[in-house]
Amino acid sequence: MLDTHILIVEDDAKIRKLLRLYLEKDGYQIIEAEDGEAGMEAFQTFDPCFVITDLMLPKRSGQELCKWIRTELKSDVPLIMLTAKVTEQERIEGLRMGADDYIIKPFSPEEVVTRVNTVLRRTANRCSKISFNGLTIKPSRGEVKYKGTNISLTQHEFKLLYFLMRNPNQILSREQILGELYPNEEKSVIDRTVDVHMGKLREKIETSDEIPRFFETVRGMGYRFAAY
Repeated sequence: MLDTHILIVEDDAKIRKLLRLYLEKDGYQIIEAEDGEAGMEAFQTFDPCFVITDLMLPKRSGQELCKWIRTELKSDVPLIMLTAKVTEQERIEGLRMGADDYIIKPFSPEEVVTRVNTVLRRTANRCSKISFNGLTIKPSRGEVKYKGTNISLTQHEFKLLYFLMRNPNQILSREQILGELYPNEEKSVIDRTVDVHMGKLREKIETSDEIPRFFETVRGMGYRFAAY
């Protein structure tokens, strides 16, 4: 499943509005930030599938934001830099730092949409994830995060969470879950095993009253992942 959240970090409100208009028209969901620090906070909160950032920003520059994403968070999220002017050496440095592309201002919004789609086709495997209310799972990388914080799961806990999140708001019986977790041995595994795995997921993910209740027990029927 390809996520469609794009973070735009740009201090010019008119440019943000224009990019938002055209990208939303193309089916993307937009998150906005007006400076580098706000961009960092938004990135940790929403874990977007794509970042578009101006090079010159208040508080933290686009280069600092890119370096932070690549080196501190170790994220390979696709990233395009916007800049009014850039020398060949600066462009090379930005690409070495981890930018996937540069767009020179002034630009047409259609060009930005085309560049985003081109980069995403080249990097589609980086954006395979499912996300609800800040809880994100990336099956290709074996990662689970809640608002940017890594959550460590066992193999069966990961498979269970992935199964639940692939079927949001649906009641899944213990038999269905066992068949997913233990496809070759479900008949020899007791139903109680599902309850144990569910309990572990709740302990690791629903750690405070501020976190949504993702896992619902439906008496006599099974479990449901609440994605409201």
